[in-house]
Amino acid sequence: MFDPTIFENLKVGIENAVYDLDNLDEIIRVTDRKDLLDMATLSRSFSLRFELAASSTTSAEICLETGLRDLAAEILEIPEGQPACELKLRFYKHIADASIACPAIAQTIKEIWNPELPPLQTIRYTYSDDPVPLHNTIELRFPRRINEEQMGDIPNILEFMLRTLEMLDQI
Repeated sequence: MFDPTIFENLKVGIENAVYDLDNLDEIIRVTDRKDLLDMATLSRSFSLRFELAASSTTSAEICLETGLRDLAAEILEIPEGQPACELKLRFYKHIADASIACPAIAQTIKEIWNPELPPLQTIRYTYSDDPVPLHNTIELRFPRRINEEQMGDIPNILEFMLRTLEMLDQI
């Protein structure tokens, strides 16, 4: 009999919660979805990218990842294995001046999330564009991995993501 993995269960929980915010509540608009199996490393990744349904200059992405070690520990029921998944949250925003926007973004993230690890901001631009638009990817990383015991946290995570989108739109 097929027994869904931790990854599959979390993926379905995230999908349901995000698509409810899109289709039922009409608060967000899902703009991208990826569900990948890397055959070289035997790893899985899933992500949903969305933006506020009202006019928005910022988008968010919730990413779930797991690797061979975790999948094998769960499927083979290895006693010392502690299978879990990695959760990453990303926000994407165009900014004009990194020296002004990045500290403001870091402060906003700190106020909303109070993260254990500082957010990672990566600035990207196209050299030939004039004026040069800056693309900021803000990634929230967590020091712990998650499993089904954290399933109940998904609505709260999404609520914080919505608040973050609203605040980042004001920067």
